[in-house]
Amino acid sequence: MVHPLVEQVRFVRSEFVRALDGVTDEEARQRFGSMNCISWMIGHLADQEQRYWLQLAGGEIVVPGLNDLVGYGKPASTPPLEEMWVAWRRVTNATDPYLEALKIPDLLSFYEFNGVKRDESVGTLLLRVMGHYWFHMGESLAIRQMLGHTNLPQFVGDIGAKAPFRPATE
Repeated sequence: MVHPLVEQVRFVRSEFVRALDGVTDEEARQRFGSMNCISWMIGHLADQEQRYWLQLAGGEIVVPGLNDLVGYGKPASTPPLEEMWVAWRRVTNATDPYLEALKIPDLLSFYEFNGVKRDESVGTLLLRVMGHYWFHMGESLAIRQMLGHTNLPQFVGDIGAKAPFRPATE
């Protein structure tokens, strides 16, 4: 059985997609002040998942150059929306088998990268990814409001059916 934290990652991903339904390429590339654009956010979240679940876990990179384009601390960019959705789907599809195989001992473990042990456990990184999605989801909905979009998601979706609380079991 998939660990409940992994179910929560899947759920927040689905909520992120729901929050961005109907955004056009032109809208997704628009910046307001110092805020990053929506297409950047999509690629940025893909970059984080690629780094954590592929690169740190085993060295694999399925979307080369993503970090240079949308990584933390990199210069602002306004990448094409479809390009970022393709990258996001490639990364999340590639990470799913790894995430689905995680067990409690794995979540309590720490990655090593270039011989240095990471400060946060794999489980904490899962929590960090979920928080990162919720953060950028709220930011993207604020941008959509500034763009004049209406009828936006008002509340967390059907978590009770898609990712209800359940105890972790091995």
